[in-house]
Amino acid sequence: MKYLFEKGPYKNKIKMFVSLDGAGDGSELTTGALGSKRYRVTYKGPGGHSYGSFGLVNPAYALASAMSRLSRVPVSANPRTTFNVGVIGGGTSVNAIPNEAWMDVDLRSESPENLDRLSDTFVAQMRAAADDENAARSTAQGKVEVETKLIGERPSGSTPISSPIVQIASAVVVKFGMQPTHSIGSTDANIPISLHIPAITIDSGGNGGRAHSLDEWIDVEKNASVKGIQLVMTTLVSLAGLQ
Repeated sequence: MKYLFEKGPYKNKIKMFVSLDGAGDGSELTTGALGSKRYRVTYKGPGGHSYGSFGLVNPAYALASAMSRLSRVPVSANPRTTFNVGVIGGGTSVNAIPNEAWMDVDLRSESPENLDRLSDTFVAQMRAAADDENAARSTAQGKVEVETKLIGERPSGSTPISSPIVQIASAVVVKFGMQPTHSIGSTDANIPISLHIPAITIDSGGNGGRAHSLDEWIDVEKNASVKGIQLVMTTLVSLAGLQ
């Protein structure tokens, strides 16, 4: 999406944008772009033998402290603000103090200001975890150092409910016998929304649940899926009339 809107041959040529994301009957219109920042946090230390070098600083302990610190950070329920440790790794052997331990972290907020504050707090807590480990164990062969690297960022924003793209999509939902609802989410529409290009995300049809879990599921029963496709195509054809 960043390439499409900011660098590719269609830069400055796209007048509106519709994204399809997730299962659902099509009544939910995502008009708000949920901002996010993703980080990889890496703790590095001297490493050593688990027995022979016992007592030296351990990046794994620093990582555990960092996760514990993050878990206790207070965040706003409205505007909703969240964080998550999604992936962790490091080490070479069960009988070796790791020389490196890392995690990937996702920070999100409906408020850009809240997201920035959370990001600042997060970075400070990651540094504090390294300081804790260096104070708790021997640094005779080197300290634990921390690197906090931004690996992903999605901007926030919103498409006004009064805009033609939302009004037409809402009218289509009503035509299909449902009431439209408006939500905030992290989708392919984030980039155009942040560039003030009218954009929305709508469901692709069908039913599903437990998104992003190992037991995520989708029901491919034809009637619900076909209805969703019909709603999407009706929306696209109706919007094409604006051009």
